[in-house]
Amino acid sequence: MLMRLAPAAILLLTVAAPNATAQAPRPSEPAEARLQRLEDKDEIQRLLLDYGRHLDSRDFAAYSRLFARDGEWIGGFGKVSGPAAIQAFMEKNMGTGPNRANNYHLLSNFVITVDGDTATAWSRWAFVVPGAQGTVISQAGRYDDMLVREDGRWRFKRRTASNDTPPPAR
Repeated sequence: MLMRLAPAAILLLTVAAPNATAQAPRPSEPAEARLQRLEDKDEIQRLLLDYGRHLDSRDFAAYSRLFARDGEWIGGFGKVSGPAAIQAFMEKNMGTGPNRANNYHLLSNFVITVDGDTATAWSRWAFVVPGAQGTVISQAGRYDDMLVREDGRWRFKRRTASNDTPPPAR
């Protein structure tokens, strides 16, 4: 039997992470403010998922638009700032063709804390590589994010990708 969950229920199911606490409800907070915070967290969760979707589809134009005008990406390839530079950087490091290997990221354990027009997020990632001998997780790690509402939309102010496992042997 399939169950259909409301978006708020899905959000509640996805915010827990080991050694992290979800943003607790504020008893004196007006209902309108609570609703805005939940809507913000929902939009941020979509941003986190769109990041993986655009990365895996190699749509680096859409990917770069997820970053603020002065947004930064920091990870194993280095550090880069600004959407145009981020797009060029990813195209240089990952190529411009389709993802013929059909590899992809699994994203999970979202912990999102909203404070007005800024927010932080913490999440896990795993890089999945299909192969002749089966599918393997070749790397895994975490994202530490600083987010900002820019032109009415949530964007990455700084996304730091850290590996918790060594890269695959070559």
